[in-house]
Amino acid sequence: MEYVKLGNSDLEVSRIAVGGMSFGKASSEFHEWTLNEADTQEMIAFAYDLGVNFIDTANQYSGGTSEEYIGKAIRNLGIPRNQIILASKVYFNEGKLSREAIRREIEGSLTRLGTDYLDLYQIHRFDYDTPIEETMETLNELVQEGKVRYLGASAMYGYQFHNLQLCAETNGWTKFVTMQNHYNLLYREDERELIPVCRQYNVSLIPYSPLAGGHLSHQKWRTDSLRSRTDRMSAAKYDRTESQDQLIVDRVAAIAEERNVSMACVALAWLYARGAAAPIVGATKKNHFLDASKAYELKLSEEEITALEEFYLPHKVQGAR
Repeated sequence: MEYVKLGNSDLEVSRIAVGGMSFGKASSEFHEWTLNEADTQEMIAFAYDLGVNFIDTANQYSGGTSEEYIGKAIRNLGIPRNQIILASKVYFNEGKLSREAIRREIEGSLTRLGTDYLDLYQIHRFDYDTPIEETMETLNELVQEGKVRYLGASAMYGYQFHNLQLCAETNGWTKFVTMQNHYNLLYREDERELIPVCRQYNVSLIPYSPLAGGHLSHQKWRTDSLRSRTDRMSAAKYDRTESQDQLIVDRVAAIAEERNVSMACVALAWLYARGAAAPIVGATKKNHFLDASKAYELKLSEEEITALEEFYLPHKVQGAR
């Protein structure tokens, strides 16, 4: 496994992260395809054996049970706390990013994960209802108190992220070191403004949905898997541009066949070529992690990158809103 430092931090993480959205109690309110407690532990053990030391989750994934399952798995497997990089998020909760909400939600995440600190605490979205000074000062306090080591952000507009960083910089508060944005071959809108702002501040990209909800891992748009049949969130993101995006999927399949690798490897290799540090891989099968763990070794040629990008057209903004 290859490792990389995240932004201006001393966090050294594997080139892929375990996506915690795949874990937790299945329900029609969130996702019906998530893994139960035993399967979660098995998946984390498999990923850790591959050298994956980075796990990302959020306070609201499967009603908090994602954090619970992950915490129990780490303890049951006897993984030393200092050998794992734990990340969670805050926003999709009462009060969003207000001082009261952040203070309440960090305690809940720490309790469910069974730890007294997070390596990376991320704001899940931009909060239009709370002054950015209130949010950034509260996050800085968590760092000062040792409950959080570093801060990250997730999907938002470039100007919003710039304003948050500037607010922290002006007040001497902790700045963000990572951006978990929506970025893959089928969705590249952040190349316009958000990614250049991240580069300006040496912020590492740890994209979510790197395989576009699975569409970049198989040539047919739909499969008979439980996720393909029931994932309403993925359908809302991608189905409206299916006809255009299928052309890109076909290119991924063609290059994968030529290189004798999986489509997932090609899609992730493109992200590495475009500067991603550690994509968040949401896996429900061991071979998903196995494929992903090999992707950083695949170096795409300029001709292959051009071919993969040729058919992309602007998409409606997803994630930032």
